[in-house]
Amino acid sequence: MPEPSPSPKRRGRLLRSGAAFMVLLAVAGYLVVQYVTGGTGAPGCDVVSGKGDAARYEFTPEQAVNAATIAAVGTGRGLPERAVTIALATALQESGLRNIDHGDRDSLGLFQQRPSQGWGTQEEILDPIYSAGIFYEHLVKVPDYLRLPLTVAAQRVQRSGFPEAYAKHEPGATLLAAALTGRSAATLTCEGRPGATLAAGADSVRDALLRDFGRDALQPAAAEVGGAKAAASPTPSVIKQDDRTVVLPVPTDEDAGAGRSATERGWQLAHWAVANASDLHIKRVSYAGRVWTAGNTDSQWRPITAPGAPGAGSGSGSVRIVTAA
Repeated sequence: MPEPSPSPKRRGRLLRSGAAFMVLLAVAGYLVVQYVTGGTGAPGCDVVSGKGDAARYEFTPEQAVNAATIAAVGTGRGLPERAVTIALATALQESGLRNIDHGDRDSLGLFQQRPSQGWGTQEEILDPIYSAGIFYEHLVKVPDYLRLPLTVAAQRVQRSGFPEAYAKHEPGATLLAAALTGRSAATLTCEGRPGATLAAGADSVRDALLRDFGRDALQPAAAEVGGAKAAASPTPSVIKQDDRTVVLPVPTDEDAGAGRSATERGWQLAHWAVANASDLHIKRVSYAGRVWTAGNTDSQWRPITAPGAPGAGSGSGSVRIVTAA
């Protein structure tokens, strides 16, 4: 004798339960993807105002790497912090500071530049160093761009269909630029979740520094660290102390360039290292009596108080970067 069919009420409960289960699975899958890719819910990064006004901006490790590159390219060209702010706000609007291989029509990369409009080849535009550089090349040709509202300056480069959209990113871009040019000290932190894009170790850190700052930008310095003197070539200001440690002597005020102080240069390098911590498996960064350590609950810069404490020995004259392996 066949069993009676479930009542309409019971069938409704089963359908609702099944639908709820599917929603939970979808949400769980979304969160896993976001964690892996560095999206919402992933361990991230924070930048706070150096003015003590409680302003802050949260972003992902992927965004941190790209923002640090954009800032390094800008300062490497001798451009002021305002130019970096404009570039960061533009990239936030155009791509969310992600180096994407798609967009409207043939738009690509951090700034959604189009090969068909003469911005470069697809391969060039997908290189963050190139795309940031070509953006700055166009920006500096805008008359009085430093005095223009950010939306106007960005729009004269981008020719966007939504010219006012850049404005909402100005507060976050301003905080990022202050930290990543080094003007605002000890204000950028990341949790430092290890990624898998690059191998760990001092050699990877050195390669990434040269990628973003270039050989010429890393000023020569005759410094001794751990008994090792900086070589004359090919990268004299990057000292590989051992397989896990890189020490960056900070140039004097006279050599820092573009009207910047040595301290600003030092904090730019220190913040760059923190921004790249996940990709490069960086465990600790120390500079000017402060140390950042990956994996701390609050990931803050802390004073180096004891002579034997992690980061001790890194004064205002050098940035010390230690990798996890």
